[in-house]
Amino acid sequence: MKQQVKIGMLGLGTVGSGVVQVFRENGEELEKRTGLPIHIKSIVVRDLEKERLVDVPTELLTTDAQAVVNDPDIDIIVEVMGGIEGTKDLLLTAFRNRKSVVTANKDLIAEHGDELTFAATENGCDFLYEASVGGGIPIIRPLRKDLAGNRINEVMGIVNGTTNFILTRMSQLGVSFEDALKEAQELGYAEANPASDVEGWDAGRKIAIVASLAFNSRVNFPDVDVEGITSITSTDIEHAKQLGYAIKLIGSAQEKDTGKISAQVFPALVPLAHPLASVNGAYNAIFVRGNAIGEAMFLGLGAGQLPTASAVVGDIVEAVRNFHAGTRGKFLVDCYAKKEVQSALENHHQFYLRLEVADKAGVLAAIAGTMGEHGVSIETMFQKWAYNQTAEIVVITHKVREGDMRDALNELGDMEQVKAIRQTLRVVN
Repeated sequence: MKQQVKIGMLGLGTVGSGVVQVFRENGEELEKRTGLPIHIKSIVVRDLEKERLVDVPTELLTTDAQAVVNDPDIDIIVEVMGGIEGTKDLLLTAFRNRKSVVTANKDLIAEHGDELTFAATENGCDFLYEASVGGGIPIIRPLRKDLAGNRINEVMGIVNGTTNFILTRMSQLGVSFEDALKEAQELGYAEANPASDVEGWDAGRKIAIVASLAFNSRVNFPDVDVEGITSITSTDIEHAKQLGYAIKLIGSAQEKDTGKISAQVFPALVPLAHPLASVNGAYNAIFVRGNAIGEAMFLGLGAGQLPTASAVVGDIVEAVRNFHAGTRGKFLVDCYAKKEVQSALENHHQFYLRLEVADKAGVLAAIAGTMGEHGVSIETMFQKWAYNQTAEIVVITHKVREGDMRDALNELGDMEQVKAIRQTLRVVN
């Protein structure tokens, strides 16, 4: 029976510093909740001389990650440094040494989740990654445990706080995408290179993770059809408001009646009456729909030092309890099924179009006719402005197969009467 549990941390950046802070503030309570004292023995950093966000004794710091994952005195590895290939090798070494692992590394899970889960199970270790999706929102554990009695049909929501902050500022203040992004960077929500957020890649990785757990079949990041928010303009935001919608970056994963999986990330018009429309700032919200529970919604801060650290420490508590109870490594591999991820072309959505067209008789009828030839039915069409023989029109379609919509757009783009297709967005029902 262990008298204490010792932790080796890989990384002491924003999240790692938050983990140290949480232990300092809540350490006594954590010991009571787990039944064992928890001590951080070693922390791997890249530069021993770098100024830290939190003060730690210098004797805890090391640059030798291999020594930490091979230290027989360490029971749990907490990985908060990021990276994929080198980090994966370190975690595989930790598992071979029968150490449990807690990580916040969504990139690693989205690319190599199966391999790591199998290695943990094979060596009787825990592999916990609640912080990889949704920051402080509990979603991984509910999917693996609390909702295990359900057949999950859909997971959908806002899973990136940075893009939600940008779209909120554009909507509330009427600022441009560029100005909203700059503010997000100044506040620390967005990196100097914001591509992972604004291009939708971060959300795509998170959807790959939750889809894999929800449908028990591995969905890798390249399987997810991803669109970001860089094309969204103030004009689109205002048109959406007038139509009764907000624009949000939506992550969506569904298991279809065919048994295939759909996994997408896209900016979409969301009805103002929908709960997601009022989720603003850096908050995330995730809906889960199951055949027993119906709908459940998880809401909270999706990023930030302490919300993410909260999820990491929650996993550490679970890992320590399992040590104390002698029940480590009891999770079987989650992705036991092999289901096909269908092409985005087979998905069905309503669409919002913003077109610039020639301002003359018969143009609207020609556009409607061309779309109809591809099975695209128009729900609403109206003109926003006309100037210098050019008009802007907005179209909302009925639900249509995405491949048919793209074919219609290709033909519209070739029409002499259509000057430009300025925007194409999906509409959430």
